[in-house]
Amino acid sequence: MEIERKFLVQKLPEEAPLGYTELEQGYISTDPVIRIRRQKKGEEESFVLTIKGGGMVMREEYELALSRTQFEGLRPKCTGRIIKKRRYRYALPDGLVAEVDVFAGEQQGLILAEVEFPDEQSMLRFEKPDWFGEDVSQDIRYHNSYMSIERRNGES
Repeated sequence: MEIERKFLVQKLPEEAPLGYTELEQGYISTDPVIRIRRQKKGEEESFVLTIKGGGMVMREEYELALSRTQFEGLRPKCTGRIIKKRRYRYALPDGLVAEVDVFAGEQQGLILAEVEFPDEQSMLRFEKPDWFGEDVSQDIRYHNSYMSIERRNGES
């Protein structure tokens, strides 16, 4: 079970991140969500197929490692545009981590912070840091699967 909240961010915090990963992801399906992702951290690359259940904040999530060949074979089957972003990781209180996505391409200028929680109780008592903006967890426009098929201004 994935339990996560999303927040708009105007600018990255002053503190140094724990690190970053370059991400490229596409969607074979957006309903249900079936996503492939390439993750590059330094010289290391990995590939993952993810299937997500319904829901906005809490939903089932299954991941399967892919080879580069499998990823490249599935990439042409993606609908819509490929999402590219750099994900920074920032430490938060209570052992939580903010994963802050700085988008490229058609979503350039968009910065989203995601916080994943171990359980519903920790999600409910979470107090966002000052550098987090509006909570957009329930806004479909900020789901990557939606952004892959819709432009930022709402046009397809």
